[in-house]
Amino acid sequence: MGLTSFVKMFMPKDKVFYGLFEEVAVVLSDMASVFTAAINETDAGKRSQLLKSLEELEHKNDEITHKIFIELGRNFITPFDREDIHSLATSLDDIADFIWAAAKRITNYSMEDTDPITLDFSAVITKSINSLNKAVRELRDMKDLRSITESCVIINSLENEGDELLDKAMMNLFSSSIDPVEIIKRKDLYEMLEIVTDKCEDAANVIESIIIKYA
Repeated sequence: MGLTSFVKMFMPKDKVFYGLFEEVAVVLSDMASVFTAAINETDAGKRSQLLKSLEELEHKNDEITHKIFIELGRNFITPFDREDIHSLATSLDDIADFIWAAAKRITNYSMEDTDPITLDFSAVITKSINSLNKAVRELRDMKDLRSITESCVIINSLENEGDELLDKAMMNLFSSSIDPVEIIKRKDLYEMLEIVTDKCEDAANVIESIIIKYA
């Protein structure tokens, strides 16, 4: 029996990690959609409900992430390095955490109006998560490495857009005559949203590391 055949005997038959990562990617896409819907909602009550519903999705993501860590402890053979599985799960979980953190800022600070910067951040985050979703799904068989790489490049580019948006937001805030308390609120929200783009890039970097090792 060859070494490859011997190793295959111990491979997880249901490839549970791929399925769990794909579940996380779906939850993140749902969170991006709900957040976008919330900040575009003009009815205050509906907007509040949408923002609060993100907590349930964040908890759902925590549960899936916990399952990944449980499977990591159960399986001796994994589809790729255990450290990479842990890093990818953690970075994806961080995305959900900071989207929920941004939603809480809007709710806790009673921010009723949506400004162009928040809308722009929402668009960047949605594009990043869509590309991340695509890359995660391609990990299952790694047949289209170019597609995975292209998705990661897009995410890196979008993270740069997030940086530029934050710079623009800070310049606008501190050159304006709006209330100082409002400046603090906006600054905190923008920084949370920019961190979401950072976390998307962190996940993309882990995926790039995986395909370099196993391609």
